[in-house]
Amino acid sequence: MVTTNDLKNGLVLKIDNQLWQVTEFQHVKPGKGPAFVRTKLKNVLSGKTVDKTFNAGVKVETATVDRRDMTYLYNDGSAYVFMDDDTYEQVEVPEEVVGDAKKFMLENQRAIVSFNEGNVLFIELPANVVLEITYTEPGLQGDRSNAGTKPATLETGYEIQVPLFIEQGTKIKVDTRTGEYLSRV
Repeated sequence: MVTTNDLKNGLVLKIDNQLWQVTEFQHVKPGKGPAFVRTKLKNVLSGKTVDKTFNAGVKVETATVDRRDMTYLYNDGSAYVFMDDDTYEQVEVPEEVVGDAKKFMLENQRAIVSFNEGNVLFIELPANVVLEITYTEPGLQGDRSNAGTKPATLETGYEIQVPLFIEQGTKIKVDTRTGEYLSRV
């Protein structure tokens, strides 16, 4: 149990027997009336996001989340297989739990896998990853119909928008949170 004054991003709360991750929080002290904490919570299992307001100082139950550094090994068709770097234990993670992270995962890539009571909750990738462009059309310098970007396919199969000067075979840095091009490597 923690108080609402101790909330921080990434903390997993147990509310009504469901797990909710704090994505945003703000302590508010109005000029009149008691202080409160405004939060944005994301359901760990369904991905649904809700806004919830707590009175300041109220106790909320936290869930025990075990975060482990793991290496992504392969996709066996129905699940993604990760290996614990310390114990070499392999864990199968269903595709719906991996979610959007699969767009940026390559074999032997490191990730943080979060567990609660033996169940995998979610996968956390680094903020950005380096991936190679496997296909893109040549960009023409005079082509400005789409603000200087063009579609490109990454080695994972995910398609993103890149600047016109990026060519096939180029390695680029991609933001895993937004799926956007960051820079050339």
